[in-house]
Formats: sequence, structure tokens, C-alpha cells
Amino acid sequence: MNMANKLKIKKGDLVQVIAGARESRGGDRGKQGKVLAVYPERNRVLVEGINRVIKHKKATQTQAGGTAGGRETHEAPIHVSNVALVDPKDNKPTRVGYREETVERDGRNKTVRVRVSRRTGEEI
Repeated sequence: MNMANKLKIKKGDLVQVIAGARESRGGDRGKQGKVLAVYPERNRVLVEGINRVIKHKKATQTQAGGTAGGRETHEAPIHVSNVALVDPKDNKPTRVGYREETVERDGRNKTVRVRVSRRTGEEI
């Protein structure tokens, strides 16, 4: 994996949209949602309830004999630069930093990198 594609946002994180049209104008800026999937090769993330698009599905014959078609709404991926991780302490968007900590496991010291909030310094 190329280091240029290493993202600081992971699946399951709570993020806030920081770019685009405001909610009052029909956009998603200011909304928060959980990351459902991360696409590092395209620098995009899929966020629950954000960037919803309508897909039209053609009515086709199913096995049971019914026809399933119409309009379906799905979330579309959004660029990672348009979202910011939400600080768990004060529920506001923050940048992500890393801190190295030594943890003792099975009697041996091991250095691990942990993600920290730049806003409060709290571990994420």
C-alpha cells in the first residue's frame, strides 16, 4: 500500500462534513455520521446518512412473480478531505495526530502508535 493513500479516518469513526452546501441549502455540511467503508485507493469514505443519491431501478420480474423497481436512495462515497473526525470529548471536529506509547504486554515493552485528537489531546 502506498503511504500517500494512508488515511487517518477508519471504519466505525464518527465524522462531520466540513465542506459543501449547508443543511439550510439542502447540503450535508455540519452533519455527523458513522463511517461505513473506507476506500483508500480513491481517497473516499462512505458515511451513514451523508451524500444520499437516488438510483432509479428498472422493474424486473422476480422469482416469486412480483416486480421490484422504482427509486432507491443510497449513500455515495465522499472525499476524505471533506470530512473531519469528531472529538469524543466535546463532539466537535478535530484533526488527527499520532502519539507513540510504550505498552507492557506479556512482560515485554512494546511501542504502539495511537491516534489522538489535536483539539484536546485525548486518545481516539
